Amino acid sequence: MAFDLVVSDIVTPDLEEAIRKPLLDYNTARFGDSGKRDLAICLRSENGTVVGGLIGWTARDWLYVQLLYIPEENRGHGLAGRLLSMAEKEAKVRGCVGSYLDTMNPDALQTYLKYGYRVIGKNGPMSGGQFIHWLNKVF
Repeated sequence: MAFDLVVSDIVTPDLEEAIRKPLLDYNTARFGDSGKRDLAICLRSENGTVVGGLIGWTARDWLYVQLLYIPEENRGHGLAGRLLSMAEKEAKVRGCVGSYLDTMNPDALQTYLKYGYRVIGKNGPMSGGQFIHWLNKVF
């Protein structure tokens, strides 16, 4: 079979679906259903506006923290730790054995280390001189 290989900087929903769906189908057939469930914890201001929080998911007995954001003026007051703790608690209820995440922010790295995460890998330096670190925490 002949293939036409094309490089593009545009990923359309159709293109993503053509690649994602068969890969997910393959992984499910090979490894079983992941049991993926989204997880969000919102940090709301006094008027109810979402100003930060945590977004991730649980799958295959692990929590993945995809995004964790605290507004600059609210950092240093333990909110990141509270968000992580809440997410980890929910992950345990869901049967998870650990959590993993990544960061290229040196301040965030120190925060994650403070809350029991350990570096399991890194890559870089990136174009700005920083490294990306992968971390996990076994419950």
